[in-house]
Amino acid sequence: MSDQNSKTSKTSAIWGGRFAQGPSAVMEEINASVGFDARLFAQDIQGSIAHCTMLQAQGIISQEDGNAILEGLEKIATEIEAGDFQFSRALEDIHMNIEARLAELIGDAAGRLHTARSRNDQVATDLKLWIRDAIDATDEGLKALQEVLIKRAEEHAGTILPGFTHLQAAQPVTLGHHLLAYVEMLGRDRSRLSDARARLNECPLGSAALAGTSFPIDRDHTANALGFDRPTANSLDAVSDRDFALEFLSTLSIAAVHLSRMAEEVVIWTSEPFGFMRLSDDFSTGSSIMPQKRNPDAAELVRAKSGRVFGNLLGLLATMKGLPLAYGKDMQEDKEPVFDAADTMELCLAAMGGMFGSATFDTERMQNAAGQGFTTATDLADWLVKELGMAFRNAHHVTGELVKLAEEKGVGLEDLSIDDMKSVEASITDAVFDVLGVENSVTSRVSFGGTAPDNVKAQCKSARKRFL
Repeated sequence: MSDQNSKTSKTSAIWGGRFAQGPSAVMEEINASVGFDARLFAQDIQGSIAHCTMLQAQGIISQEDGNAILEGLEKIATEIEAGDFQFSRALEDIHMNIEARLAELIGDAAGRLHTARSRNDQVATDLKLWIRDAIDATDEGLKALQEVLIKRAEEHAGTILPGFTHLQAAQPVTLGHHLLAYVEMLGRDRSRLSDARARLNECPLGSAALAGTSFPIDRDHTANALGFDRPTANSLDAVSDRDFALEFLSTLSIAAVHLSRMAEEVVIWTSEPFGFMRLSDDFSTGSSIMPQKRNPDAAELVRAKSGRVFGNLLGLLATMKGLPLAYGKDMQEDKEPVFDAADTMELCLAAMGGMFGSATFDTERMQNAAGQGFTTATDLADWLVKELGMAFRNAHHVTGELVKLAEEKGVGLEDLSIDDMKSVEASITDAVFDVLGVENSVTSRVSFGGTAPDNVKAQCKSARKRFL
């Protein structure tokens, strides 16, 4: 028998008697998914084991056949894990590959496994199981990055650097406070993952092709066996739903925004004009022509890969937007964007943790920069309000005049003399100098969530309790 006839025979046997011959080479190429959905093998076998034990318990298949199926599935899992399993594109996907191998191992009993289920509910279950595992892995990656940032924040609770708005020097802050801002962002990412996990945790298995089944199955049995909270309530929705994949990609996209913002600051802070941060050799690269260069390529790649995650979300949204109920083959395109986004996020989290964990900070340069650009102007305006009873808008105007005067003299606000101050506002006293200077500024920001070093130390302890 020729290879083509062999493929035709095997494919027809899987599909059943409806087709007289197998697909063309082009059809086989566009239809096959085993090249990427083989990643679902563990979840596919896990789901099949749960389904088989339920069929046994319900008396739908015999104990003998069920035991043979379970033994065969365990052997297949061992073969795949060891790299000894031969995948066939002619068998389209991971489900048919496993089913065909099961038939080779145990004979006709293998055909009983597919009783009361369809590839439609099977793949929906597999993908939910895979994404649930990916959510847990991503959460661990986010947690690990939070731990790195909290540790560095504790080390730099009192390190002063300029805080920016519009990338213009605004007010002095502490480096620890700055790093904790990203800890909070990542905490929200973890919260969104937790919400997504809770919503996906309903089991589609038993919905069959779209309408359920006439066999006396126990869907609670399979749901419980697979760690789901409950079976899905509507069979049509169960096999056509990919909201869980979209929500996973959406959550990863928001997390990718946060990582990209962190990466952008690494690029800025490591640039020569700033010089706030130095990456370790492990996370720096050189130039092919300029020997002096230390490039933050890891940060740049994290920044770029955010677009890749966004693209995966947009691609699946476009795939799903026009599909009628229930299942369409279009939905085979759900897996590659999910796999790619999860892999990308895993790599980016590891890279970001490595960069921040091993980086060094030029604290003197940071503090010097924090004093430039009249960053204590707000402290001066606040003092005028609190000590002299001015309305804030009047204090804002007076402070603006003092900034203009300091700029003309080429000095900082704290370097103006009391006579300079009084030339603008006669009621100003020497006490004003107690609030000027970057150290006084950050120390005064004691409101909850503020940048004062003692606040930062307390927030590090709180963050450890909340997130780690």
